[in-house]
Amino acid sequence: MIADVPAWAARLRAERRDRLWSQKEMARRLAEAADDHTRARLPSRESMVRMLRDWEAGRHKPSDPYPMLYARAFALDEAELFSAGAMPVPALSLPSLAPDPELYQRITAAIREPARVDVESIEWLERCLAEHRRVEDSLGGRPLLPVVRAQLSTVVDLSRGASGALGDRMVGMAAEYAQFVAWMCQDSGDLAAALAWYDRAHGWALEAGDAALAATTLNMRAHQAWSIGDAQRCVRLAEASRWHQGRTTLGVQGMAAQMAARGHAQMGEADAARTLLGEAEDLVRRAAERPEDEPPWMYFYDDGWFAMQRGMAELELGDGRAAAGFLVRGLAGLPTSYRRDRAWFAACLARAYAMSGDAEQATAVALDTAPDAVAVNAYAVRQLEGVVVELERRHLPAGRAIRDVLGSR
Repeated sequence: MIADVPAWAARLRAERRDRLWSQKEMARRLAEAADDHTRARLPSRESMVRMLRDWEAGRHKPSDPYPMLYARAFALDEAELFSAGAMPVPALSLPSLAPDPELYQRITAAIREPARVDVESIEWLERCLAEHRRVEDSLGGRPLLPVVRAQLSTVVDLSRGASGALGDRMVGMAAEYAQFVAWMCQDSGDLAAALAWYDRAHGWALEAGDAALAATTLNMRAHQAWSIGDAQRCVRLAEASRWHQGRTTLGVQGMAAQMAARGHAQMGEADAARTLLGEAEDLVRRAAERPEDEPPWMYFYDDGWFAMQRGMAELELGDGRAAAGFLVRGLAGLPTSYRRDRAWFAACLARAYAMSGDAEQATAVALDTAPDAVAVNAYAVRQLEGVVVELERRHLPAGRAIRDVLGSR
């Protein structure tokens, strides 16, 4: 690690390395971020590389126009990037995450020398992950992905320095971060990256001896398979998750059962789907009696959430009325802070109404949902496009109004 350097210098180096850019590549990116007039006045690439070395070592601080060029190249805020009080690890500027001076010193010391990682630093990183999960519920994954990937890079570095129980905890945290990165890649439409990160998360979870997390990564891979219409793989992955039963929580087991059910529903196998949904409902109900036993990443999974999963299964089985009932019940209890998920499940509700021939309700829900769908959930947009198709298939003119809103995105 680099010896004692200012926080801004350490961050410049960390941001570059997290993107796998060499210093020569960084110089090219800075030049590309400039306008034609500024670019013409920049020094040669060789000179810029020498300047980069000085900046990352903290010997000199970049002067105009380089702070702005860095901010553009990294797609970050200039003031935050170069602030003397910047976070020791890239993170959103949330009051709950601001470390006090002593904690800041502990974290920066661990970053420079991973063997010095301690419980307080680990707890701060765990708090970062929890806070960013909740922010992602509102904003979607795309704006958070660079920040969380940078945090994961730090966690992996620290895990190499930790040993014993702290080492196990760091590897488990790396698995949680990798799972979160995978989910955001999927949310952003990068399915290949999502699959790779789910596999990485599963491997780290096994290394950490965390059966609940290993099972959850398989559940999430099942969800990804379902999302692209690969129902058989969805069922196989969900059943593979259930191999960990006996070492996982009731909530994780319930998630596996409902994922298998959704796969069977996608194949039109109603009896198998509904039998598994009944099993999952019992598991989720029992899990709700002892929420403290569930892992932190299951914070969202409750009876209302399960009702919406059941609604999605009924959609697959072609029963719009049953689907609407479950979705209405779940949405009634879903906090407004879950903006991305409210957009998705409301889009499913609009489709359920359209499927059952209620064009008025389908149109009202779709028009109300479309702005959030366009803003934070591309999958919800596609679901609403399906609503339009359903209405037009039934020769109902209401689809045109929805298409107009979606077409304005």
